Amino acid sequence: MASRQGFWFGFFAYLAWGFFPLYWPLLAPATPVEILAHRICWSLVVVAAILLVGKRWQHLRAINRRKLGFISVGALTIGLNWGMYIYGVNSNQVVETALGYFINPLVTIALGVVFMGERLRPAQWIGLAVAFAAVVELTFDYGRLPWIALTLAFSFGTYGLMKKKADVGSSEGLALETAILTPLAFGFLVFTHSTGGGTFGHAGWLNAVLLAGTGLITAIPLLLFGAAATKVPMTTLGLLQYFVPIIQFAIGLLIFHEHMTTARWVGFGLVWLALIIITTESLLTRRRVGARRVAQPEPELV
Repeated sequence: MASRQGFWFGFFAYLAWGFFPLYWPLLAPATPVEILAHRICWSLVVVAAILLVGKRWQHLRAINRRKLGFISVGALTIGLNWGMYIYGVNSNQVVETALGYFINPLVTIALGVVFMGERLRPAQWIGLAVAFAAVVELTFDYGRLPWIALTLAFSFGTYGLMKKKADVGSSEGLALETAILTPLAFGFLVFTHSTGGGTFGHAGWLNAVLLAGTGLITAIPLLLFGAAATKVPMTTLGLLQYFVPIIQFAIGLLIFHEHMTTARWVGFGLVWLALIIITTESLLTRRRVGARRVAQPEPELV
């Protein structure tokens, strides 16, 4: 029962993240930087309320300087990720943002090798080589590096690495991350409004409500994900994560009618092939390890 409940928590978390591209254009005429600043500030308000209601403030006392250092780097990278994603969506490049999240699992593997000393199995090397070929092919098609996709993939991959090293709860982590970024974000909003450039309160009540709503749409999927992570295997969550770029890719093609050249289809096809290779290899390895553990009897207590 708990596993089934956890699956649905994870499903709805990833479903919400997948449909994010439909939200950001509603915030016009706010610029991507202004939207990002509002998202940071309102997220802090929402998460602080969650911590207060759940009486989880005391958990923050256990965070030492080392963990705070990792959280600070994580705050900078997630801020970059949020800002780049909003820019990509609001500049009609949703398909390239989807590419970033397709590449992300591959970047996470590469970061594990570089910073965590993990060793790759042959199939993982093949998958990374295919992904590298895809980036090269897409660079020729775009006439430039797919920098939006690469920035999203590497910033979120680095953020995941910092979260792993910090080992802090999702709500507490987000509270600290947004607290670190809020002075800069709030200062930007104050400056923008003082110079007559802000939209909050000047573009109608609906715009103001939607800007404030960025805090809720940030916190709710994160809380759903946190609930899912304690109830279902990481393998299940790993497979569910592909919902996000698949939905975003479909939105870019079917709703925003973004153009896909033949060469671009080839590049995406290579990325998908790399993901199939690595995911299949990972599932088979987990199955073999699980079978080996079952086959080995537990030692008897004397």
